[in-house]
Amino acid sequence: MARRSGSVWTGCGTVFMKEFADHLGSGRMRVLEWLVLLTGIGAVFTAIQDLKNTTSQDPFLFLRLFTDAHDPLPSFMAVLGFLIPLVAIGLGFDAVNGEFNRRTMSRILAQPVYRDALLLGKFFAGLATLGVALVTLWLLIIGLGLFTLGVPPTGEEVIRGIGFLVVSLAYGGLWLAVAMLCSVIFRAAATSALVALGLWLLMSVLWPLISQFITSAIFPTTQLNLILGPSYQQLMLQQTLARLSPNTLYAESLLGIMHPSTRALGPVFMEQLQGAVMGNPLPLGQSLLLVWPQVTSLIAGVIVLFVGAYVVFQRQEVRA
Repeated sequence: MARRSGSVWTGCGTVFMKEFADHLGSGRMRVLEWLVLLTGIGAVFTAIQDLKNTTSQDPFLFLRLFTDAHDPLPSFMAVLGFLIPLVAIGLGFDAVNGEFNRRTMSRILAQPVYRDALLLGKFFAGLATLGVALVTLWLLIIGLGLFTLGVPPTGEEVIRGIGFLVVSLAYGGLWLAVAMLCSVIFRAAATSALVALGLWLLMSVLWPLISQFITSAIFPTTQLNLILGPSYQQLMLQQTLARLSPNTLYAESLLGIMHPSTRALGPVFMEQLQGAVMGNPLPLGQSLLLVWPQVTSLIAGVIVLFVGAYVVFQRQEVRA
């Protein structure tokens, strides 16, 4: 077996810069950016209309720009939870199979660019593009809040906002890894996009219903449950199944970070709340500890999916 020369990063920077420039200048990305921008600004604008009547003594006024909802639009966090996967899938569904279809893969790999460097460069380029869009949108909302509300954000609000960006980037990275895995498995770009979108619809729309069905099948509802409500085993199983969905992990992470008064995620029992003063915000460190399992699960999902794409790509034959 021939010994490999060079590091894993050989050629990665070149691939990153080329893909990053292509993403920022592509018409596809501009359409997705305008979709997120218009929907997000609409959600924030409706929240601002309500916040104008709120006293400035609220210590987390700026966080409510992201969390408050007003009919008919949901909150800004809910909008991002829906749109980030679409942007990530749009960036990655043809990352690899596009090179095969254009017959440029063999020419790229003939250069001092290894397969892992190619995948890493494409993944980091998509992640950087998503990061630029999220940071720009976040700064735009902060500026809009400063202009309309007339009060600056506190230091803790800024840190929680940065945490919001990190969690959103991890969530987008997971769906970008899903799209790249589909791009490696399927040679047709249309098939890759349809499978990735199908997985997104499964996890965001159908999985909550499926988790309830599985819970009911394992723990059938009894007459006592109808009177007293679901049992502890039913609640814990349904929560465990629900957390297999990235959407649930993302929603719970933002709930703990952007709602400082959140003290528990998932089923909350009265014995857990004894002695707790509801409504008092948790310190920042406690909120981060609360969501740490969800955030690490998202990051672990990104790693597992990327490794899966790498293993499949390594086994594929590249012909001129």
